Amino acid sequence: MKLAVYGKGGIGKSTTSCNISLALSRRGKKVLQIGCDPKHDSTFTLTGFMIPTIIDTLKSKDYHYEDVWPEDVIYQGYGGVDCVEAGGPPAGAGCGGYVVGETVKLLKELNAFYEYDIILFDVLGDVVCGGFAAPLNYSDYCIIVTDNGFDALFAANRICASVREKARTHPLRLAGLIGNRTNKRDLIEKYVEACPIPVLEVLPLIEDIRISRVKGKTLFEMAEIEKTITFICDYYLNIADQLLTEPEGVIPRELSDSNLFSLLSDFYLNPANNPSEQNSLHGDKDTSNNSFNKKLKKEENMEFFLV
Repeated sequence: MKLAVYGKGGIGKSTTSCNISLALSRRGKKVLQIGCDPKHDSTFTLTGFMIPTIIDTLKSKDYHYEDVWPEDVIYQGYGGVDCVEAGGPPAGAGCGGYVVGETVKLLKELNAFYEYDIILFDVLGDVVCGGFAAPLNYSDYCIIVTDNGFDALFAANRICASVREKARTHPLRLAGLIGNRTNKRDLIEKYVEACPIPVLEVLPLIEDIRISRVKGKTLFEMAEIEKTITFICDYYLNIADQLLTEPEGVIPRELSDSNLFSLLSDFYLNPANNPSEQNSLHGDKDTSNNSFNKKLKKEENMEFFLV
């Protein structure tokens, strides 16, 4: 099974990807995670360091594929998850999609691409062109990481459009959405009602999820010492269990930009129509002064839509 994880930049895709990879490994699967970001930091929480990229390794070998060995590019991370970083061209130059293709080509030549039960592509940012969508060419399922906010769901809708387009020529389906670090899911539910998509899981707004990235550790590794966060691992194990059933998935029918904007803006501008009040325009935030924040949110929301 091959998975491609997408979502708005900064939404927590890499943290989510690493913990899903480890959860799948805990279920007895042989897992390879491929980082598709030129920053090559996708697998940092699995390995604890920035591993060399495929592109850097090929460059050092003068692009002689026959001189590259599996141990040159595949590094074992925590819990037995194997890790690869595709790398990419310098900022503002080249195409990241080409690099993904070269990575898959090399892994096939090393007889490594088909050795794994699960290959997970962790893909940078929103889908803005065919290059960003390249990992979908090799995937069985797409997973979208979002939060309960306007911007992340706008990005999710664009990714849905990309999945639908790729599904015309590839056996690709959308497995579902993962809500990351959010106390509420009402805006997510409003979106999936209009654009029917499974919701695999909604992860709570817990600081340990965010700081795990800084510590360079997965939640599973942290939980070995901090037993109080063991319950967080169950969320990722639940996602893994759903994926291992090989769900039917969906070919999404994304909303037009105008319809999506109308749907999401109505949610904020007409709170009386919604079952509960939102934390902020851009998703949940950790807050303490509720009355001040409610007033500030209302002013920010009106300013955003009037600009």
